[in-house]
Amino acid sequence: MAVCVAVIGKENYPLFIKTIPTDNELKFYYTVHTSLDVVEEKISAVGKNANDLRELYLGLLYPTEDYKVYGYVTNSKIKFVIVVETSNTALRDNEIRSKFRKLHNAYVDMFCNPFYTPGENITSKTFEKVVSDIMCQD
Repeated sequence: MAVCVAVIGKENYPLFIKTIPTDNELKFYYTVHTSLDVVEEKISAVGKNANDLRELYLGLLYPTEDYKVYGYVTNSKIKFVIVVETSNTALRDNEIRSKFRKLHNAYVDMFCNPFYTPGENITSKTFEKVVSDIMCQD
């Protein structure tokens, strides 16, 4: 089960973060923030060779004792981060990839809303429902 889903803007500021209710939600904010360094490293490593097609899914960014952090970057440099529990061994790489695809599609649908101003925090109820569904899937 995903314990945190985050959408990060081009300039590395959070547009949306949803965590499971816990006593230490700030830990997830810190985990997402520290994962941005790894995301930038992976993006710059791929960007050196102009002939490489950049993969949107970055895979496992880093594991901790309790969580695994996965990353995804759109072509417009919007970053998605999903944090899952390490104890969840049933979750495979292709399932994480499909969660990111659903999240990306929901972001695009929300972004196409004429009332959304790019760069503002995401307040869409539809987007939040998709994120809740992603977090509840196993």
